[in-house]
Parts: sequence; structure tokens; C-alpha cells
Amino acid sequence: MDMIKHLMSRPFAASVVALVCVLIFYLFAGVDFGKLMGAASWLNYAARIGIVALPVCLLMISGEIDISIGAMIPAGAMTTAIISGHFGLPMVFGIMGALAVGVIVGTINGILAVRTTVPTLIITLATLVGMQGVVLAGSKLLTGSASVPLTAPDWAKTLFGQLMFGGSHQVIILWWALLAVVFWFILHISKYGNWIYAIGGDKESARNAGIPVNRMTIILFILTSTSAAFVGMCHAILFNSAQVSGGMNDIFNIIVSVVVGGVLLTGGLGTILGVFLGTLTFAIVNKGIDFTDIDRNWSNLIIGVMLLVAVAMNESFRKFAISAATGKKPAHKNTPKRALSTRSNAQ
Repeated sequence: MDMIKHLMSRPFAASVVALVCVLIFYLFAGVDFGKLMGAASWLNYAARIGIVALPVCLLMISGEIDISIGAMIPAGAMTTAIISGHFGLPMVFGIMGALAVGVIVGTINGILAVRTTVPTLIITLATLVGMQGVVLAGSKLLTGSASVPLTAPDWAKTLFGQLMFGGSHQVIILWWALLAVVFWFILHISKYGNWIYAIGGDKESARNAGIPVNRMTIILFILTSTSAAFVGMCHAILFNSAQVSGGMNDIFNIIVSVVVGGVLLTGGLGTILGVFLGTLTFAIVNKGIDFTDIDRNWSNLIIGVMLLVAVAMNESFRKFAISAATGKKPAHKNTPKRALSTRSNAQ
């Protein structure tokens, strides 16, 4: 009983419960789990959104949000295709160009976030719309088309666009697993993790404690934009082309995965493990419905309900964790999260 209580007090508990509930739902829906687990579609999709969800997790724990990631995925793809496909420069320049675009946009978002009082939702919404225009207008101006072909060399295909395990699973899955370990180390082992939790708990207290709040915020925005550009680059290399609208629908899906993973929208609470499981859960819900007799048109309703339930569970588990840590029941829903803003409580 004590072990169950301990596990339920962990921030990733909500993501575990969500995953179990989804699997039970599909069990009663008559899904052949052998076919579902052997399918590549949901795992490829999980890797696609999961790579971006990892830095978004860190950013949201710090109390900020970035929705410009939806425009950065096609921006990364189009930059790679235009530089190395249309203009024929070596692939390394296309890759560097895509990552550079991510760094530039992330820096702009970060600077605006720390030097203005405008909410980051509005800042990144403006960046999202602006980058949509830049990508479309830039592609039309430079290539005369909204779709650009690309022929990647073998080394680029091997690293970023290879199909594995019989030609169905994408190599981006390995990048997702590797980056999950890297971000887990950053958040739960390094000192920067404590800084991120502290910033999400109370920015002014973190600043008074000597934490470089502004610099960390800018770095986190750079990570989110660059990771999205990286995903776009990988898909351009994999599919030998790029489109100006590819990846726009992933904004909502990435945010849902992070929230289902146990990260509070208000910041201060969340784990990499939770987001990893949350991404798997969302991908299984999104793609697994194809393995049932349920009309595909109901998938958005299921996802919407899952998001509402996840938000409710996150708040409940937060209160439970505070109660377990302090021995007292929180007096109000706005109880400060500082009690949970430490590495030991987050793991």
C-alpha cells in the first residue's frame, strides 16, 4: 500500500494511468494487440512529436509555452530542401541551415519573452503566423513552388532518413530515444533541472537565488524551435521532399502529449518519463483507432476527452503529491508548487 501511495505521488503517475486506461479501452474495443504493437505507424508518429515534446516539457515546467513549433517543422524541412535540393548545395549546408533557422526563431521568442510583459502564448502565436508567411513566401520567391524535391546522400539517409526493421520503422525513433536520455539527464541529474523547476515555481525567488532566469528562458525557447526544425529536416530527408504546410497540425498534438505526460500548464511540475509515456499514449490513441471498428471521425472527440481527463488528473496528482510531501492537504488549488520544485520530488 505504501508503495502504491509513493508511486501515485510521482508527477509521472498521471501518464501511467492514462496509458493503462487507453490500453484497457482498446482491449474492450477488440484491438489485436499483436498487430498494434507490431505496427510502425504509431511509433514513427510518437517519435516525430516526441522529439519536440521533450524540450517543450522543459519549457512548460519553467512556466512558458511555445506554439510556434508548428511552423518550425515545415520551416526546417523547406530550408533543407531549398538549400540542398533547389540550389544543390552539399547536404551539410541544408542541415546547418535548418538548425540555424531554429536557433534564430528560438532566440527571437526568448528575447521577447524576457524583455516584454506579453504572454509567451501571444508571442509565439505571432511567430507562428509570421513563420508561416516567411516559409510560404520564401518558397514561392526562391523556387516558384510550395513543394520542393530533395535527393539526400547516403550518409544523410542513414543518419536521419533511414527505414529500419524491414523497412517500416524510421531512424527518427532512435533519435527520440537518445534525446529522451539527454533531456532526462538535463532535467533530473544536472543543476539545470533544479533551475528549471525553480523558475516554474517562482521566477522572482529563482532570480533572487542567483539563477539566470532570462538566459535559461532564452535557451529553452531555442531548444524547442531547433528540435522542431530538426524534425522537419529529418522528414525532408526521409521523404525526399518538403511542403510548406507539413507539420502544422502537430502543434496541438505535441502540447496534448506533454499535458497527458503530467506537466502542469502553470509550470513547476513534470518529468521526462511522464512526457515520454504521454507521447506514447497519444500516439496509440491517434493511430490505434485504425485497428478498431470505431469511425475515424470520432478520434478527435476521444483525444479531446483524454486532454480534459489528463488536466484533471494532473491537478489531482499534484495535490496528492503535495499532501504526501508535507503531510497536509493543500488548502487551495493555487497552493504554491515550490514544495514539488526539486529534483528529488520530480523523479
